[in-house]
Amino acid sequence: MNKRKTSKSAAKRFKVTGSGKLMRRRSHARHILTKKPRKRVRKLTTVTTVSKADRARVKRMLNI
Repeated sequence: MNKRKTSKSAAKRFKVTGSGKLMRRRSHARHILTKKPRKRVRKLTTVTTVSKADRARVKRMLNI
């Protein structure tokens, strides 16, 4: 049986913490930032955890 390959695009987007949580960056933080409030832009720079609904899919892509 062949080895399962890690999705390299997923490996660049998600990180696993020491406790096993999956971290991701927030969307909408790349361009057209001038019309967004500063508070929103600040919050977009923080990392957050992957939602419960997507956790299994991301783990499968990362071969965890």
